[in-house]
Amino acid sequence: MQIPFHKPYITDDEVGQVLDTVRSGWLTMGPKTFLFEREFSRYTNAPHSVAVSSGTAALHLALRAIGLRPGDEVIVPTMTFTATAEVVCYFDALPVLADIESDTGNIDASGIERLITPRTRAVIPVHYGGQPCDMDAILETARRKSIYVIEDAAHCPPAFYKGRPVGAIGDMTCFSFYATKPLAAGEGGMVTTANEEWAERIRILRLHGISRDAWKRYSTGGSWYYEVEEAGYKYNMTDIQAALGISQLRKLDSMREMRKRIADRYTEAFSGTYALTPLDTRPDRSSSCHLYVLRIDPDAHDIDRAGFIEELGRRGIGTSVHFIPLHRHPFYRNSFGYDAADFPGAERFYERVISLPIYPGMTDEETDYVIESIKDVSSKHRK
Repeated sequence: MQIPFHKPYITDDEVGQVLDTVRSGWLTMGPKTFLFEREFSRYTNAPHSVAVSSGTAALHLALRAIGLRPGDEVIVPTMTFTATAEVVCYFDALPVLADIESDTGNIDASGIERLITPRTRAVIPVHYGGQPCDMDAILETARRKSIYVIEDAAHCPPAFYKGRPVGAIGDMTCFSFYATKPLAAGEGGMVTTANEEWAERIRILRLHGISRDAWKRYSTGGSWYYEVEEAGYKYNMTDIQAALGISQLRKLDSMREMRKRIADRYTEAFSGTYALTPLDTRPDRSSSCHLYVLRIDPDAHDIDRAGFIEELGRRGIGTSVHFIPLHRHPFYRNSFGYDAADFPGAERFYERVISLPIYPGMTDEETDYVIESIKDVSSKHRK
């Protein structure tokens, strides 16, 4: 049996939306993009949603909107993909790495305050695997210290913190619609915010800094005249991506339920053993179940995590690791002097975790095969 780590859930709905867009003759940013933004705002309860070309672009523009400057600092968890921190470097600002909770993978909210200096402008909590961070604690610290909260929600939606949807909690929230994400448009991203000024600035910056309605200049009734208001970027979404996004958004809840059923089966199978441990889930949060991360106790087995992955690969099971902590990468280590000893939570976490297949359309038979294979490998290599 061959089970990939991930497979996008594409149906005739997506095909129909894309065909409708192609036949319309309008392929780049236009009516479908703006419809997608409106529907995304309704879904997340966010007053403003601005579609962009990627989750990285969303983070970049969010930092540009708050006026990040060279020498400023932004707090970022070390357990994340490089995009979260690299956008800080675009401004010649400093990404200040924070440790994580070793039982959830989320930023350790209790450690944020000690990292704040007079140069700190923002914190970017990453909702690891789709489970929201401790947003009340993060927001309380941020408000008291007068810094912004820009959520990295690349692993969402749908996710909820104390009943509130991710997308309407922090100052801004940045989503990714990459091919492997819960809402998959191939590429794309979104910034949500309640701040109208920020939203309008991001709309201008995403298309070269030209006036808001310049996209209409090639349409019937549009004007050829436009003005460049500031130096911007080529970060706009296309209507083809938006067409995929609209269809995916409309079945986002059902896709989450499919992943949730798989996650529940994994948790039931692996709970109660010392050698294999699921991540903790907080009772006041609802995860998107984007990832299912299992901790493998290295002291309980005679092979390491890499050996475990190789054994599963030989059985046709695709897995991954989320993530190699940023402080371990040469760029962050050499540029900023980070040391593994400063991140005990992330180090303990990284040495143990493996991400299992979990995607809509994965069958019960495939899920059972993954469970049985992991248990078998663990049993055969138990000390």
